[in-house]
Amino acid sequence: MIDFNEDKQNRRVDDLRKREEEDLSQAMAQKYGLPYLDLSIAPINIDALRCISELEAREAQLAVFNIVDKRIDVGVLSPNNELTQTAVDKLKKKGFLPTLHMVSHQSLNKVWDRYKDLSFSFETKSGALDISNEQITDFLAEVHSLADVTTLITETLAMKKGFRISRILEIIIAGAIATGASDVHLEPEENYVRLRYRLDGVLTDMLDFDNETFKLLLSRIKLISNLKLNISDAQDGRFSIKLNSSEIEVRTSLLPGAYDASVVMRILNPQSIAVPIESLGVHPRLLKIILHEISKPNGMLLNTGPTGSGKTTMLYALLKTVHVPGVKIITIENPIEYHLPGITQTQTNEKKNYTFVEGLRSALRQDPDIIMVGEIRDEETAEIAVNSALTGHLVFSTLHTNNAAGTFPRLIDLKVNPKILSSAINVAMAQRLVRKLCTECKKTDVPTADEKKIIDNVLAGITDKTYLDEVSTDHVYRGVGCIVCHNTGYKGRVGIYEAILMDEAIEKVLRENPSEREIKKAAAPQNILTLEQDGILKVLQGVTSLDELQRIVDVEME
Repeated sequence: MIDFNEDKQNRRVDDLRKREEEDLSQAMAQKYGLPYLDLSIAPINIDALRCISELEAREAQLAVFNIVDKRIDVGVLSPNNELTQTAVDKLKKKGFLPTLHMVSHQSLNKVWDRYKDLSFSFETKSGALDISNEQITDFLAEVHSLADVTTLITETLAMKKGFRISRILEIIIAGAIATGASDVHLEPEENYVRLRYRLDGVLTDMLDFDNETFKLLLSRIKLISNLKLNISDAQDGRFSIKLNSSEIEVRTSLLPGAYDASVVMRILNPQSIAVPIESLGVHPRLLKIILHEISKPNGMLLNTGPTGSGKTTMLYALLKTVHVPGVKIITIENPIEYHLPGITQTQTNEKKNYTFVEGLRSALRQDPDIIMVGEIRDEETAEIAVNSALTGHLVFSTLHTNNAAGTFPRLIDLKVNPKILSSAINVAMAQRLVRKLCTECKKTDVPTADEKKIIDNVLAGITDKTYLDEVSTDHVYRGVGCIVCHNTGYKGRVGIYEAILMDEAIEKVLRENPSEREIKKAAAPQNILTLEQDGILKVLQGVTSLDELQRIVDVEME
């Protein structure tokens, strides 16, 4: 009995046809005096595809498969084809130097198929991902909700593999930009991968997709972020997106997990950072104090708070305020999140040993009037920054502490002499970001008994009752949820702030190795609102809700 395997026979027939076509192409190459190539076994240079569009290549029956400077290799079916000749002439007019090769239909199809990997992106040598393509720009304009993003990703997941990976990544990032997300999270589980956006500081589930797609997506992210493809260790990288006239930087972080690497991409959008100080939610009284302190020729303003609390945005707003003709401003940052015209900005690079300390030392040799140090994290940086404030420079910087009072013990912990702190520091601030109630759907409501207790307790701590002139404790505001706010009840974020000025009482307590509690007590007569008090006033003004405030700061009932 003969066992006839139809699939096996069909494969053999296909192989024979392909071989015959390759033999024919080889014979035609000898006829025309051109080199012959089988592109099914030759490498394809993706950058070469950018010389001619896919549509033009298919119409002209050719494929550009390699490029070195202006020299390009072009596969053609027939050098006598009129459309082929026209396309080659067009390439020459662009300055390219083409070398023609005879190839088969299957070779051309292999190259044309690689156009799908290009999608709508353009990678530069620096890792820039250009999504200024009209289709992507239109996509950004069309996205009105998170559901729109989810739908587009779901539709793309159903497409052919060669095309969809680049497209999925572009939709994920463009969707994050369109919805105002600050971070994109890709979290692998055992049987699926979860995609989440951080919107207004809160993680929001988008959709789940398969692990196979994620592995391809991970390779793509590593590639454009200049990360090593063959290792699964923790890695940090970055790439930038050129969108219209602005450039958005994306910081990539990979962390090994139980099933695969967890990926977080932070979107550093200049538009979200370029905010005037008047729009940041600083109470008018505190704003007046801050503007007075930064008008001084020397001293230090320190801004504190956890990661993602808006410290950098505040410092940029302050820099723009003090940036006037005749003043030299230098910043040392990691990374440079927003480019400020007329200000010298420098970015630290740990790999090249260019740290905040080295940056600060170099900046001082540039004769600056004002210096911004992105973060004080070690003894040496603290010492140089404080000495700079004492020697005629105005210094802005950030610290990681929980509140304004914690600034002083933290600097003492970094071996700064307490006796010189009083001369160096002008003002210490702390801030948090709370979500703003959506103006389209918020409504007034009567506070519950517990809410009333919390509000009354916090307001009782405000000694200067003139702060309460413009608020009422009879009602609070709540978010309902609508299409504008993605049904969350919140849209955008605003800061809550506290500050401590350097005065005689603070100076006196600093001599005795003080605790935060003692510093708070000494600062009480300054009558500057605490984070909780500023937050409660914003609750009563309908800017945010009590639930949101309690999520961010510890507001006690008693």
